Amino acid sequence: MSSPTPPDNDQIHSESFLRLLMRRQLKLSIACAATFLVVLLGLPLLNYFAPALMATRVAGFTWSWLILGVLFFPFVWIISWLFIRRSIALEAAEVKSVKR
Repeated sequence: MSSPTPPDNDQIHSESFLRLLMRRQLKLSIACAATFLVVLLGLPLLNYFAPALMATRVAGFTWSWLILGVLFFPFVWIISWLFIRRSIALEAAEVKSVKR
């Protein structure tokens, strides 16, 4: 049994619509992943190249532990929240442009 084909005027689920939406969401995913990786790989680099700075105490923690133990989790949540918010906005904008 085959699934019914969409009407000709139903462009919201067309291949070109989905391809464009997926391409934009891929760019967003790459940007979020790159931001995450910069922070994740930046911490060991900062510890290597600026050990005196990273050993400085702030609020009872060294900068290394403050970033890794306290700030990293909220940073990941912010990236996730921005990704979801922007992804939904991309989809809404694409649907709006197709409906025009």
